[in-house]
Amino acid sequence: MLLVGKYDTEFGPLFFLHMLYISVAVWACFRIFSQPSTHTAELKTIQEAHKTSLLQRPLDLFFIIYLIPAMAFCVFRGLVVLDCSNTLCQGYTQHYEPYLKDPSAYPKIQMLVSMLYSGPYYIMTLYSLLVPGCEWMLDLALVHSGAVAQAQFSHIGASLHTRTPFSYRVPAESQAVFLVVNVLYAVVPQALCYRCTTRPAFFLRSIPDKKSE
Repeated sequence: MLLVGKYDTEFGPLFFLHMLYISVAVWACFRIFSQPSTHTAELKTIQEAHKTSLLQRPLDLFFIIYLIPAMAFCVFRGLVVLDCSNTLCQGYTQHYEPYLKDPSAYPKIQMLVSMLYSGPYYIMTLYSLLVPGCEWMLDLALVHSGAVAQAQFSHIGASLHTRTPFSYRVPAESQAVFLVVNVLYAVVPQALCYRCTTRPAFFLRSIPDKKSE
């Protein structure tokens, strides 16, 4: 993202400060993921959670219902920035998100990253909500919720900002729909992350205690 836009060739002190910020973030990620999991629960609790059906977990059912259109939305916006000639794509950029056609290339890079990373994440999340014992979901939900929050904040702000050329701003009559869709796209992953961290039993593996063996 740092090397796109009309200021892509200008390197100053802020560029190196930003690179320091990225380096610290990457170091923190490796440090956190190298530590053993802190999510614990009693074996009985885990086994009971694994036995519950999807209908007995209405919140998880809601997330599954959300993930399917969210995955379609992220792929759809990726096709839009790839200049898909479909009339639906053309109409969407004209009436709802003209910022996707901004020549700065920032929205194009962002939507492609979203399609290539969030798309597979949604498939993996669907699997983890249906099949118990996917421990990797706990960390993955945390990383994805933070990434989506940052990306959507930038995208919503840029789409409505006064410095964005008028022709690429969201039309006034479509702002309500634009905000509802994009805010939901940012908020629901936070709720999913909260669900995973507060009630992780379904995602933990029911491994018997070695001492009892």
